[in-house]
Amino acid sequence: MHKIAIPQAIVDQVIRSRGREHCFDDLDPRSTALLVVDMQNGFMMEGVAHSLCREAQEIVPNINRLAGALREAGGTVVWIQNAATAETLESWSVRVDMDGRERTVKRLESMTPGSIGYALWADLQTQPGDLFVQKTRFSAFIQGSSDLEAQLRARGIDTVIVTGTVTNICCESTARDAMMCNFRTIMVSDANAAMTDDMHNASLIAFYVRFGDIMPTDHLCALLNPNTVARTAAQ
Repeated sequence: MHKIAIPQAIVDQVIRSRGREHCFDDLDPRSTALLVVDMQNGFMMEGVAHSLCREAQEIVPNINRLAGALREAGGTVVWIQNAATAETLESWSVRVDMDGRERTVKRLESMTPGSIGYALWADLQTQPGDLFVQKTRFSAFIQGSSDLEAQLRARGIDTVIVTGTVTNICCESTARDAMMCNFRTIMVSDANAAMTDDMHNASLIAFYVRFGDIMPTDHLCALLNPNTVARTAAQ
């Protein structure tokens, strides 16, 4: 598990700007969605992954806890799967140029829909009532990447909780764009995973300062507990 290190100066800056440490701790679970980004074998399984993030296995229990708590409270759980296809080689050719042939071929092999790499990690606790969304860019919200925004709008979602891998690429890209699309956005400090602690913490800090909130799993589960929500509403 990553060692979380958010400087107190950053927390103080957020409090001065927003008036409190957590600006979205008044969330309504019924209008909240948990976004689980790219928790697939193509990023997590030795011998299959084209870009292996070993820390991703460590956050699976926290993602499962959050998913269970949000379902119980009446919210929505969304499993977002990254896809590499022949079409994306043309429509996202800049990435192909940057990655080079060898890496591009490996990415296609491990992230093609229907492949073992495309599949979600087996220990993730999905349910039939959850949403499953395919994306073709780092961000799930950018135009042409997926229909995620439309699906969330149709369900009256105004708040999203972002988890998954890797923190500083697909998770942060999705979280930043969620805020740009006017969703109240939270990144979970111990339910996102990057290649290193430094990358993870830098991403959380950059997001926290200007784009949204960051919270640990325990804090969010307490907010999502129906009894906690009911007590808060009665006060």
